[in-house]
Amino acid sequence: MYNGGSAGLTYWSPNVNIFRDPRWGRGQETPGEDPVLAGTYAAYYVKGLQGNDGDRLKVAACCKHFTAYDLDNWNGVDRFHFNAQVSKQDIEDTFDVPFKMCVQDGNVASVMCSYNEVNGVPTCADPNLLRNTVRGQWKLDGYIVSDCDSVGVFYNTQHYTTTPEQAAADAIKAGLDLDCGPFLAQHSEDAVKQGLLNEVDINNALVNTLRVQMRLGMFDGEPSVQPFGKLGPKDVCTPSNQDLALEAGRQGIVLLKNSGVSLPLSHRRHRTVAVIGPNSDATISMIGNYAGVACGYTSPLQGIGSYVKTIHQLGCANVACRDDKLFSAAIDAARQADATVLVMGLDQSIEAEFRDRTGLLLPGRQQELVSKVAKASKGPTVLVLMSGGPIDVSFAKNEPRIGAILWAGYPGQAGGAAIADVLYGTTNPGGKLPMTWYPQDYVSNLAMTDMAMRSSRHRNYPGRTYRFYKGPVVYPFGHGLSYTNFVHTIVNAPHVVTVPLDGHRRSGNATVLGKAIKVNHARCNKLSVGLQVNVKNTGSKDGTHTMLVFSTPPAGHWAPSKQLVAFAKVYVPARSEQQVGISIHVCKFLSVVDRSGVRRIPIGLHRIHIGDVKHSVSLEAATLGVIKS
Repeated sequence: MYNGGSAGLTYWSPNVNIFRDPRWGRGQETPGEDPVLAGTYAAYYVKGLQGNDGDRLKVAACCKHFTAYDLDNWNGVDRFHFNAQVSKQDIEDTFDVPFKMCVQDGNVASVMCSYNEVNGVPTCADPNLLRNTVRGQWKLDGYIVSDCDSVGVFYNTQHYTTTPEQAAADAIKAGLDLDCGPFLAQHSEDAVKQGLLNEVDINNALVNTLRVQMRLGMFDGEPSVQPFGKLGPKDVCTPSNQDLALEAGRQGIVLLKNSGVSLPLSHRRHRTVAVIGPNSDATISMIGNYAGVACGYTSPLQGIGSYVKTIHQLGCANVACRDDKLFSAAIDAARQADATVLVMGLDQSIEAEFRDRTGLLLPGRQQELVSKVAKASKGPTVLVLMSGGPIDVSFAKNEPRIGAILWAGYPGQAGGAAIADVLYGTTNPGGKLPMTWYPQDYVSNLAMTDMAMRSSRHRNYPGRTYRFYKGPVVYPFGHGLSYTNFVHTIVNAPHVVTVPLDGHRRSGNATVLGKAIKVNHARCNKLSVGLQVNVKNTGSKDGTHTMLVFSTPPAGHWAPSKQLVAFAKVYVPARSEQQVGISIHVCKFLSVVDRSGVRRIPIGLHRIHIGDVKHSVSLEAATLGVIKS
């Protein structure tokens, strides 16, 4: 637990920034493009790290990087020099949602401010973001930390202040408690001496950091007698933890395409499999970035080799795939085998921290290799993709010779075993895409620096993420196939839900007449829409189904075209059905944000979508007490 004495009990994780642009090098660290998904992930991730022992912490988690941080190094603009111009609407509606849920639902011990400026102010020097929002409105019980050397960056690189003492004073007065880096240690004392900072400001920051250390038990004496003090290296690579790594790999795989009965492969018909591609024998690339030391690796080649005889050729020396020197051997292998699995995609040389992608296509000559191998293959051809971000594989989607496409993400230490289990049907895939897969031309005229979420016809701006983009996609957010079929039926759902208003607020009749009630004018506490949904597995294979519930609000052109409001995972054996209860909190999830950044509940018909099933719920306002106009 104490990392053999080489690290502390604070983990600056999870990264819950919105995966706004498909080129972002750090998108791989995040839970995707949807704010509700990212916020739900944040809350559960934090609870998993911090434990459930009341105020005591197992470890301290940290939600990062606050806020509107989703550009690393693109086209000459880097995160240290980037001033994100963001509307109040997009801040409230998109960028801040995961952080708010992380603090309020996850009760996180720490929030990290980012390198970039937002509307001209470095986030680590912005009292409106840190002191007023995170600590004031959201009631953070913990400390606020800078990204590493952020205070130095806003002084030295962004030139936000004229002296280092002023930078230190601005950061601490804005609400920053801890500096990852030496800047505050070097300049805070002089800031106090110059009268720019009071000792009470420093004391407040110390209280916030020391209190988290106390909650971690760091002042409770000998660590080995504390509740988690006996944990050590022996507890890391246990069989149950390694089984969990395999299961995580399996659950993360998304089946994008499966023509006819290309998958699962058959032991009898496909006795020899050609395993081809620069990621075919991948090990360390499978764990992506920000990972610990793996207990051991099972590469795709090893995973498939545990099922059948393999013929292995790389085809490309690496994912950059700059030449065709290894093509002919790969094509020969495909001609000899009963089936071909191409393991292609990206790694940290293409997408990484401080490395944004230049485009969405497979790098170098990978696409050419896939097409030539598929043409030569005498059996079914399966394309397996490793990447953190989306890839435009329209050519493979539309190529009849490529029977199936899997996206494995960066599937972890047991990734190869997980891929093989899905290829051979030992595991029925149930993953869904957490981000839209766009065609290459989506990004050709779209600057990564443009932060607007909503589309704009007059400036030829396409909009971002499934909530606001209406153009063509390669695969949509939430896409994912199975080896069986699931059918939804809504068993029970209300048609009308009354939203009680607090009549003692000076809200005026215009609140209701305007067709959208301010959330802070409604009595939100337990106001929810309850649905009972039957999920029937009509196929012959047991499977796990992720049910995504979307809502289309009635609020005109400033609302999303649809938004995720709930999701649930359910295991359904073949030819049976399960009933799933869904509760949609009205104020949190059926609300939208107006142009002024005010969250409102649209009155009128909300259309709920679950797969092909649609249900309409009418929200009606009911005044309690007397409204004073």
